Amino acid sequence: MQSELSHHLTQAYASAAQAASAEPLMQGFPPALEARVTWHNFMRPPYNRWAFKNLGRIRPSITVRKGGDRPSPLPAASGSLSGFTFESATGQQVALEQHLQATCTDGWLVMKAGQVVAEQYFHGHQAHKRHIMFSVTKSLIGLLAEGLILDGTLNPALPARHYVPEFDGSAFADASVRQLLDMAVAIDYDEAYDDPTSGASQFGYACGLTPAPAGITPSPSLYAYLPGMRKRGEHGGFFHYVTATTEALAWVMERASGIACAEQLEALWRGLGCERDGFFIADPWGRSIAGAGFNATLRDMARYGAMVLAHGQAQGHQLVPAAAIDAVLAGGDPAIYAANRDFAAWTPGATYKSQWYVYPGEALLAVGIHGQWLYVDFARDVVIVKQSSMPTAEGPLDIDTARLVRALAASL
Repeated sequence: MQSELSHHLTQAYASAAQAASAEPLMQGFPPALEARVTWHNFMRPPYNRWAFKNLGRIRPSITVRKGGDRPSPLPAASGSLSGFTFESATGQQVALEQHLQATCTDGWLVMKAGQVVAEQYFHGHQAHKRHIMFSVTKSLIGLLAEGLILDGTLNPALPARHYVPEFDGSAFADASVRQLLDMAVAIDYDEAYDDPTSGASQFGYACGLTPAPAGITPSPSLYAYLPGMRKRGEHGGFFHYVTATTEALAWVMERASGIACAEQLEALWRGLGCERDGFFIADPWGRSIAGAGFNATLRDMARYGAMVLAHGQAQGHQLVPAAAIDAVLAGGDPAIYAANRDFAAWTPGATYKSQWYVYPGEALLAVGIHGQWLYVDFARDVVIVKQSSMPTAEGPLDIDTARLVRALAASL
C-alpha cells in the first residue's frame, strides 16, 4: 500500500514538473472558443484555473458584505520560507516551491503570531481577486452552527425534521443536529466527483454548480433535492463525508434562526476588517450553496483564520463565542474517524467535529476540493491559507499538502 502511494506521488510530482503552461484564457472580445470559460467547462482543466478566481462572472451569487472602508492590517514579518523542505509520504524531502507548483497553487499565505511570513500569487491570481474555497465553506457553516447552539437557537439533540418538516421520509428526518454537524448521517450517497450519476454529481446539478448531462433531469433546487435523499442504515457512530449533509444542516440553521446562512456569515465577516466582500454561489432558487460555495480573497481568508486563532476575537470584538471554538477544538471520537481508512490515511491523528478536521487541542483544518486549505494551529500560533486549481477534485498530493502545513507550522 505504501509503495503504491509512493509511486502515485512520484508520478504526480513528475507530471506537474513536465506540464506545459496553459494558454491565456478569456482574452479577446469575445475570447476564442478554445479560450472561453463557461458554465459547461469551468470545473475542468485548464478552464478551472481562470474560473476559480472569477466565479462571480459565471454563476449567480449572494454577496457577503465587508464592514467599513479600512481593512485591518496584516503586517509583514521579516524572514523567508525560501529553502524550506518537508518529508513527503514517499519518504523523500520535497521543496515548498516544488509542492506549490505541483498542486497548481493560485495563492499561498502563511501567518505567524499575526504577521505574514509568506504571501504569493500564481497563474494570474491577485490580492484583490476572490477565489472559491469549495468545502472550506462547510467549516465556516459549522462554526456558525456552534454559535447557534450556545445561544440556545439550535438544540443539537433534536432531529432535523423538528426544524424542517419537509425532511419527513428523507435520510435527514430522524438525524439529530449533532449528527448533521459531525457527518454521522446514514444516507444513500457517494461523494464520487468523477461519476455523473453519483450522489455528489446529482448534488452539483441541483445546486447549479454544474449542468446535468443529456439524459439526466436534475432537481430544480437544493430545497427540492434534499427531501428526496434516502436513508441507508442507522445514524451515529461513524463518519460519512457527504456535502448534502452540510446543506441539510444549513437549512436547519436557517429555519431555527430565521436568518439565511449568507446573512449569518455576513454578521461575522463585517467585523473582520476584510478588504473585499465575500460571496456565495447561489443555487437556481437563490439559496446559498453552504457546503461548497463561498468565495473570498486570500488575505480575507487569513483574517478569518486569525479570528479563529484568537478564539473568536477580531478588531476588539468577540465575533464568535470562544466556547464555540473550544467545543470544536476538543475534537470528536478518534476511533470513529480512524475507522474511515481513506480519511485517516490522509490526516493521521485527526478527528472530525462540527464540519472541521480537528487535531484535538492543537489545530483546526478546513479543506476543499481542487486544493483549498485553511489551517489554524493554536499550539504554534500559525494560520495557513492555500487557494488552488488542481485538475482533479482529489489526488495523492493531498496527503503531502497535509504533511506540508503541519511541518511548516512546526518549523515556525
